[in-house]
Amino acid sequence: MTDSTQPVTPQPDDVPTENLRTEHMRRHETDHDIPWSLPIVVRRSKTAIARHIDVLEATARAVVTFLDDPRSQPGGEWNEAVEYWRDGAIRKVVRRGDGKKLEDARALGCVSVTFGGTDDFAPAEALVFAPGPVEPLPHELKKLQVGGTEFPDEGEGSVPAAEAVVAIELSPELTLTTGKAAAQCGHAAQLAFEQMPDDVRNRWRESGFSLRVITASRKSWAANEQQISVVDAGFTEVDGPTETVRARW
Repeated sequence: MTDSTQPVTPQPDDVPTENLRTEHMRRHETDHDIPWSLPIVVRRSKTAIARHIDVLEATARAVVTFLDDPRSQPGGEWNEAVEYWRDGAIRKVVRRGDGKKLEDARALGCVSVTFGGTDDFAPAEALVFAPGPVEPLPHELKKLQVGGTEFPDEGEGSVPAAEAVVAIELSPELTLTTGKAAAQCGHAAQLAFEQMPDDVRNRWRESGFSLRVITASRKSWAANEQQISVVDAGFTEVDGPTETVRARW
């Protein structure tokens, strides 16, 4: 699922005020002439399928784990690409794969997070790769499909509210495919990671980036009290700029 968003702070008119905008938020407000994206691959096995909610939470964790990885930090092999990508609009492309195709992609080098699972459903696995131009893609990624990234929506997440350092709320007014929702949750997790105070970020890191994804009630969504808000550009699944997810810590 191809996805591009512009982050905003949660103001009633969806226009962030200057004193609330951070350096990272300003970085995300312009785009490159040749768009870059963060490639994400989720495992989709026909015989051991994961739940929708576990895919969302695994993807969000994988994004921040990737950003926190030493290879993404100054001096790391991915750092130059990460910083260039972060200087443009937030764009993530979620693909699905399994078997040899997935393992071929994994061999490129990535961060992988496996999370969740129940008696009836397998754990979800999300792989995040170094960002690059949307075209051309490495062959190992290009052969993985974007469409059809849908998983069964069965039950809620397994992380108790008391254990989650970050909560990500989906809009109750939208119905998104798993791929689209996973990208949106990844955006929210990234913005939370970039903007939260250092002590909160350290606590989140120590928890293994514990988070929970829920669908907001209409009442809480209308209250608009979250610290992070993500507005989708409206290229796929939603019409025009649309607020899709929020996050708080």
